Amino acid sequence: MALPTGYTTRNLLRRRKQVLFTALGIAFTTAVMCGVLSLRNGFQQLFEPLGADEVAVYLRVGATSEGESGIPRESARIIIKERPEIVRDEQGNPLAAAECFLAMYMEKLNGGMVNAPLRGIEQASLELHPTPPRLLEGRWPDWGADEVVVGRPLVNRMKNCALGDTLILNTTPFAVVGVYEFDSSQGSEIWGPVDRMLEALDRPVYSRVIARVGADLDYEEATRQLEEDPRLNFSIIRQSEYLASQTTGLSTSLLVLSIFLTVIMGSAAVIGTMNTMLATVSARTHEIGILLALGFSRLEVFGSFLLESAQMGLVGGILGLLMVAPFHGVETGAANFNTFTDISFSFQLSPAIAITAFAVSFGLGLIGGAIPAWVAANRSVVDAIRR
Repeated sequence: MALPTGYTTRNLLRRRKQVLFTALGIAFTTAVMCGVLSLRNGFQQLFEPLGADEVAVYLRVGATSEGESGIPRESARIIIKERPEIVRDEQGNPLAAAECFLAMYMEKLNGGMVNAPLRGIEQASLELHPTPPRLLEGRWPDWGADEVVVGRPLVNRMKNCALGDTLILNTTPFAVVGVYEFDSSQGSEIWGPVDRMLEALDRPVYSRVIARVGADLDYEEATRQLEEDPRLNFSIIRQSEYLASQTTGLSTSLLVLSIFLTVIMGSAAVIGTMNTMLATVSARTHEIGILLALGFSRLEVFGSFLLESAQMGLVGGILGLLMVAPFHGVETGAANFNTFTDISFSFQLSPAIAITAFAVSFGLGLIGGAIPAWVAANRSVVDAIRR
């Protein structure tokens, strides 16, 4: 016969204070792990593909990011006007734009300096995405004027980024005429007319060309054609692949950090759980002897104490999730190691992270309870009853 699960649950309820303090050790481990993984998840969500394979990026051959790329103005116009894979609108205008990407050292509202991302865009940049950016305040810039719009997260993080402020790019003042929102990594950038930005920052070339293309485009063939054209030694890549390549640095660092902290803090939580369960076994020696005398096998006693420890771990998992849940949606920022610019993102707690938290807390409970459960199961029946 097997011991009912209610037996272990009742034992936990009798030792509520002791169980709570032990579960808190697991809870802190779970909370830290979930917090770091939520940051990683929020960062990765910014780089999720917009429009899947409908948007393509043209870069200089060998460039791994737009910050490393350079496309001469004449070449960019040839791509936009002549490449057959680029989709046209109803008026026959190509849904493509030349853009530049730069960084500017800016001061944060709470102190400190960071590299803020600047992007020079064209009017087509606002129209070619299947999910276009949304204007929240003000207006879009006049494409021939020294004006910029800023991403919503920057308004509360950077100086001189509110509507009506003035940004100095190099020595040229740019008026902030609008605030936009964009569900992507570009949602925390400063946008302005590309030609005006290039002139103000004394840059001779564009960084990339972005375009809407057909979903059935053969990218390898298109790249081969670009490389063979003596005027266009460039490559074309799906936007989804390009965005995925821009997450490796920070995403990997956060994953390694979460594993490192979980191992360190989890080890301490396991030791705490083990001590609690050993004290429990010692206090219930007589009870263990009676269970064995009644006919419960040593394996069943082992399983009962192991389950009790695992349940304590699950309590810690629940407490840990409750600790980190209030941070869901809170915005922060960090340097993207791939572009070396500051990027704004938020904590994003997901069901997958919650499941991972329960699995880790359950595992910590099992590991911490294994030795005490073995000690309980191997008690001598006679000696245990005498105590």
